[in-house]
Amino acid sequence: MDWSLKNWRRRHILRHATLPDEAWRAAVSGLPVLLGLSENELERLRELVTLFLNEKQMVAAGGFALDNDMRIKIAAQACLPILNLCLDYYAGWVSVIVYPGEFVPEHEFMDEAGVVHVVRDATLGESWERGPVVLSGADAVRGGEHDGINVVIHEFAHKLDMLNGAMNGFPPLHREMQQEQWAQIFTTAYADFCAQVERGLETALDPYGAESPAEFFAVTSEAFFETPHILQQNYPDVYRQLAAFYRQDPALRTEAGCG
Repeated sequence: MDWSLKNWRRRHILRHATLPDEAWRAAVSGLPVLLGLSENELERLRELVTLFLNEKQMVAAGGFALDNDMRIKIAAQACLPILNLCLDYYAGWVSVIVYPGEFVPEHEFMDEAGVVHVVRDATLGESWERGPVVLSGADAVRGGEHDGINVVIHEFAHKLDMLNGAMNGFPPLHREMQQEQWAQIFTTAYADFCAQVERGLETALDPYGAESPAEFFAVTSEAFFETPHILQQNYPDVYRQLAAFYRQDPALRTEAGCG
């Protein structure tokens, strides 16, 4: 779509399809992860959510009852990471599919002997390259509780990771960021985290982050927004890289909010 036409269309949507005040306030009040956002930030988030809900198709699956409050809450959590970026970071795909709870996707892979295997593992969320984001509704609604777990942010971090190809924990960085620095900091932190998980130690982050560099990026992104001080304390260099990438400082924001 031509940029001028896209911008005209988005301005038209914001003028004529803004979320109702009552519905927006109800959704925001139910998401602790948004606490500390300034009035200006909340208004910009509201605009992003309005556009997101107009440009993406959020559909229920498995008999889930997807109401307007749930749609707004999912969209708000999805748009929080791009608050200081733009909606075009989520370009190239359309659908968000919401199941009642855990769902069981089916994946096929071929081993070295040429034998095709079918894997069915229950999961809370999934992101497909150039495809939909799939979420557990029960877990999406409880996201944003400052416990470091947020399935919506996790899966949308994967979407950001996939902007420059397959998920590998290396999203497209801004011009002022250094790729070598990102790679060194995340590689070092990931190795340390995996060593803790392998030794059976209690970790500050979700142990699922040890599955791969891509999952480590998604898990640290969850923590960045949900429990920023914990991430900052345990992996300060990772926190600084994420702050540069997302162009946000949730630790500073939560301090201000508590004051």
